Amino acid sequence: MKNLNELFEHQLKDLYSAETQLIDALPKMAEKANDSKLKEVFKNHLEETKNQKKRLEEICDELDIKPTGETCKAMKGLIEEAKSFMGEAETDDVMDAGLIAEAQRVEHYEISGYGTAVRYAKELGKGDIAKKLQETLDEEYNADNKLDKLAEGRLNEEAIA
Repeated sequence: MKNLNELFEHQLKDLYSAETQLIDALPKMAEKANDSKLKEVFKNHLEETKNQKKRLEEICDELDIKPTGETCKAMKGLIEEAKSFMGEAETDDVMDAGLIAEAQRVEHYEISGYGTAVRYAKELGKGDIAKKLQETLDEEYNADNKLDKLAEGRLNEEAIA
């Protein structure tokens, strides 16, 4: 990569790979969740993630970039970690509390990635693209906040026992 534009393109491909991987992982997390509200958060975020992937496709189309070709190793690792956890939890309450922790790791990674992409888009004078990326960033913050509320409101306390 020789310049910020090429780095931006790489970041978009990485985010596209991350969203693609997450679309496969979220149904498994929803299936393992025991709490109905947690299941709902995962299912809703799956639909949101599908829209985020489409948004990235639109952005890449605008920039004449092919979004495929990269594998987001960080997301791959986060998903592997979540799979490993799902095989270790021994109670429903621990499963739900742990699923929230695993999901929040994913959200924090995405928040970081989209935050960077928004900044690069602005610095490259791509204001419309920055707005689209900001929309996704806002959705990721919202998903993280929903998970926080579930954990703090009840699910972590249930796992204490």
